Amino acid sequence: MPVILGIESSCDETSAAICADGVMLSNIIANQTIHEAYGGVVPELASRVHQQNIIPAVQQAILKAKVSKNDIDAVAFTRGPGLLGSLLVGVSFAKAFALAQDIPLIDINHMQAHILAHFIGDNKPQFPFLCLTVSGGHTQIVLVKDYFDMEIVGHTQDDAAGEALDKTSKVLGLPYPGGPLIDKYARLGNPDAFKFPEPQIPGFNFSFSGLKTSILYFIRDNEAKNPNFVQENMPDICASVEKRIVTILLNKLEKAAMAYGVKDIALAGGVSANTGLRLGIKELADKHGWRSFIPAFEYCTDNAAMIAIAGHYKFLQGEFVGQQVAPLARMPF
Repeated sequence: MPVILGIESSCDETSAAICADGVMLSNIIANQTIHEAYGGVVPELASRVHQQNIIPAVQQAILKAKVSKNDIDAVAFTRGPGLLGSLLVGVSFAKAFALAQDIPLIDINHMQAHILAHFIGDNKPQFPFLCLTVSGGHTQIVLVKDYFDMEIVGHTQDDAAGEALDKTSKVLGLPYPGGPLIDKYARLGNPDAFKFPEPQIPGFNFSFSGLKTSILYFIRDNEAKNPNFVQENMPDICASVEKRIVTILLNKLEKAAMAYGVKDIALAGGVSANTGLRLGIKELADKHGWRSFIPAFEYCTDNAAMIAIAGHYKFLQGEFVGQQVAPLARMPF
């Protein structure tokens, strides 16, 4: 019954989790509010706050799991992709902890871990399945053949869906992080109030730069006619933008699922917390008689539980790394 300590520090959440025989015993996430004043994540500030949070987060994870540090059989950590300074804090801590305890190290790809979050708990997809992975920096459709046998079959050619949401929120004058606020306003608005274009990109790939520009011009032109346009129409604007982003994502996922003949479709990444997207993938699955899988909210955004469960499966395969391991800002999938 392997006990795995998971460490996540790829961006602006410091997280630690304990997994025992594939069962999550704890998942501690320390968020960073310092970036709100700057309208986005400041890498240098993020790495400094990780240094403050990493030891308390690990200590809380161990206490909540009701284990001792001597019970831990291996340390799994996010090696990449992510902000190099932030990754360095988590990697350095993992290496020091493993060295002190004389236990093995397991390096984890952050994007693969988002997908493997579906294996926390009892409701698990069956291989092969398609996973739509959507975050602030990535938008991918991944064909998952086994725990670590994954193929990217579609990806964004420019901006990620999360970036489109964040940049829209800035244009609308919403504070950072804007994605949850767009979600909140969208629940109150009419998704058919305004029409935005759907990019015509071949295959299963995405593009959000054109949509982002069209939203910018839409706001600019309407504010020229009515300076209070955004304030008066905020719910409808958010609902219409969200609907277009969701339809872009799900139309490609539907196309890919039909092409590959899979019956299980899944959602992962920070944007998978969006209400419209969660409802949309369920409706898509119901339409075709497929099964849909969405992680619990605490496993959608960056968290160490997904690192720990990925580490669990690597531990079973005996895949370890040595003390010479270094973080990778860009890590091959």
